Amino acid sequence: MSTEKRSILQKGRGKTRKLAKLEYVYEKESRYFAQVAESVKELAADELRALGAEDLKFVFRGVWFRAEKSVFYKINYKARLISRVLAPLAEFECTDKDGLYKAAKSIRWEEFLTPKKTFSVVANVSESQITHSNFAGLRVKDAIADYFRDRTNRRPSVDAENPWITVSLHIHRDKATLSIDASGGALHKRGYREARVSAPMQETVAAGIIALSEWNGERPLYDPMCGSGTLLCEALMHYCRIPAQVFREHFGFERLPDFDAQLWERVLAGAKAEIRPLPQGLIRGSDVAQSSVDAVKTNLMGLHYGGDIPIALSDFRELPPIENSVIVTNPPYGIRMGKDQDMGKLYKDLGTFLKEKCKGCRAYVYFGEPKLIKKVPLAPSWKRPLKIGGLDGKLVRYDLY
Repeated sequence: MSTEKRSILQKGRGKTRKLAKLEYVYEKESRYFAQVAESVKELAADELRALGAEDLKFVFRGVWFRAEKSVFYKINYKARLISRVLAPLAEFECTDKDGLYKAAKSIRWEEFLTPKKTFSVVANVSESQITHSNFAGLRVKDAIADYFRDRTNRRPSVDAENPWITVSLHIHRDKATLSIDASGGALHKRGYREARVSAPMQETVAAGIIALSEWNGERPLYDPMCGSGTLLCEALMHYCRIPAQVFREHFGFERLPDFDAQLWERVLAGAKAEIRPLPQGLIRGSDVAQSSVDAVKTNLMGLHYGGDIPIALSDFRELPPIENSVIVTNPPYGIRMGKDQDMGKLYKDLGTFLKEKCKGCRAYVYFGEPKLIKKVPLAPSWKRPLKIGGLDGKLVRYDLY
């Protein structure tokens, strides 16, 4: 939004007043916050740095960083491991409900929405005199509604499902930060999953596994129990440099008053130019269930070069030998297990398959139930907790000589 538009005339309390230009925290400091799971925070930090972020500061479940505007856009569009980016508007001491209401109402909300648009508020409170997140969020909602009601006698509606903007409130030790969700929704929602099987793996979990595998395309990658294909989709996007949010139609940063449409178009064009083709046979997968094979083919089809990935209908026990490859897989467990499956036998057979048919390979197996690790008759090279998207699992690496 231009300076001229920012210096708009507004009516408040029966008087007309001209407002001076106001800069928000993210504008003054080029500082943003990336929400990220603790178990992949270091990996996410490396990704942020590679995309151009600077001056990273780690806090619980997130990373503060500085970035010029083009890098900020690029991070929202391309990052695979973070769950959301927030653009902070204001930071202030907050010890009571009245102070919170007053601070929230001081924001120039007409720069972000109108009474005809919708909004939502997400609040999180910890170690503060205000103790309830829902109550804190309600005070911010009231402040935004009253801001418009005082000026227009109308108010925007709350829409928790598909709002025009999402306002984030974080209060920790009586220090509050009000932000706009610059991503416009959770970034794990890539948009390629048109078909699914029961309890599919979250996209950021799969991206974390691909990152931890350090797979760079020098050796083929295979998933012998591919389910709906999330690991294969993330491997494809990683190798071909397909932006994680290639299917996202709108971002929250497009609602910011300083949004630069021309710069955003240049970022899009630059990302498109970086996409590279997939070598034949580099990524493959298989599954024992026809429904899974159908699902993964559907999900891959919408992605660049996804149709070039062969998916076989086969029990992993019946696969021919796989040599000198990287194997990534998320075997069935818990609610993903069929009632007629013997869990112990399945994982024992998986270990036998890896040992006897995967010579010279390196395998990365995600265990949604870590107790099943001992069912595999192989010695792990390492185990790594991977807690993302409500899962509390472990990724285990096996070196197969």
